[in-house]
Amino acid sequence: MSAEAGGSGPSLRFGTDGVRAVANTELTPELALALGRAAARRLGTGVVFVGRDTRVSGTLLEAALCAGLASEGVDVRALGVCPTPAVAWLAARRGVAGAMISASHNPFADNGIKLFAPGGLKLADDAQAALEHELVIVQAGAAGDRPHGAAVGQVLDARPDVAAYEDALVASIEGRSLAGARVVLDCANGAAHEIGPEVLAELGADVEVLAAAPDGVNINAGCGSTDLGPLQAAVTARGADLGLAFDGDADRVLAVDARGEVVDGDQLIAICAVDLRARGRLTEDTVVVTVMANQGFRLGMRRAGIAVHETQVGDRHVLAALEAGGWALGGEQSGHVIFRHLATTGDGILTGVQVVDLVQRAGAPLHELAAAAMRRLPQVLENVRIAAPVPGLLDALAPALEAATAVLGEEGRVLVRPSGTEPLVRVMVEAADPAAAEAVAATLVDEVRRIVG
Repeated sequence: MSAEAGGSGPSLRFGTDGVRAVANTELTPELALALGRAAARRLGTGVVFVGRDTRVSGTLLEAALCAGLASEGVDVRALGVCPTPAVAWLAARRGVAGAMISASHNPFADNGIKLFAPGGLKLADDAQAALEHELVIVQAGAAGDRPHGAAVGQVLDARPDVAAYEDALVASIEGRSLAGARVVLDCANGAAHEIGPEVLAELGADVEVLAAAPDGVNINAGCGSTDLGPLQAAVTARGADLGLAFDGDADRVLAVDARGEVVDGDQLIAICAVDLRARGRLTEDTVVVTVMANQGFRLGMRRAGIAVHETQVGDRHVLAALEAGGWALGGEQSGHVIFRHLATTGDGILTGVQVVDLVQRAGAPLHELAAAAMRRLPQVLENVRIAAPVPGLLDALAPALEAATAVLGEEGRVLVRPSGTEPLVRVMVEAADPAAAEAVAATLVDEVRRIVG
């Protein structure tokens, strides 16, 4: 469903994580106001927590979104600059809805609005469809009478509430200390620039902080999880045990080991899964990842006796599977990691705390733990541009896919999928032998191009 700013202009679509676009061009205050009204009417709670990251457009969109919510009788708890998982955690704690104004890892000119259902959960497909329908009604001016008088909602300063989330992060390692851990923290000039360093310092870690001086336009700019170069250099130069890099809204984290090598989301999940299983805390010895997880992850989990449940791409699908299965851990290669017994969404600070604690308890460096948990297989990813969706594409590709699987054997993997956001067909091949992966990928790309004409 497309939503038009102010009833005219460029159309926007709800993606897997809300609305995201260029602020004040496609994502306008008029659209934010209308979305606030629609959310108030559909989310069904009288209170909504609202947070934002450090983008210059954040206050503009915050004011409009909060006004839309309040105009429909909702009391808004405005959290100011805070991580996305703080919004989700507070919504879960109070059993109410939440909204985060952020474009995550995108450049500063973009912004977005993420919505959480009552209880801090990502919106299910039916709830999102209902919200999209309500937005159309609001934008058409057919939403009926608004509350008035004492029924109008208020916008209240709730920044002190974020302290409770910070306390929960500290408590997540059950009274242990991180004293002795030397950590470099890259805050991406984003939403975690204050709370991230504060939590690790309170737990006793020796923390060096990078990119913690946001100015509205430097979020994700040459820093954070989208550019690990500065963190890698700092970790090795300072002799740190490891480094952690957040994205702009701190719902994801990537790590760097003491040698300056990247430890991605797959590896972090693998390390944590092995640790939780050893402590009897990995429910049904099962972990949830998306289809994009590296094949090395699956092989590592098989060796560890851990079952892998796969979902389509998107952390909300991971969460849905965790909820349905009652499982404890899941996430994505990008660094979204969900500890379901502690959170309702990916949480970069929480994951970082858990990883540093794990390294401390194991008495082994991060690179050794990562190597023991899994070996990342070489991956080839090719995008084939198409003019329009091709019905039956995967059926037509079936013989080529079967042949490719036979060539790669049990340790290799092939994934071909149409993009959900662009006119592309994505071809991914993983194999222990990089040359074999390249050859199989080239063959599949040629076959896709032949089919699509």
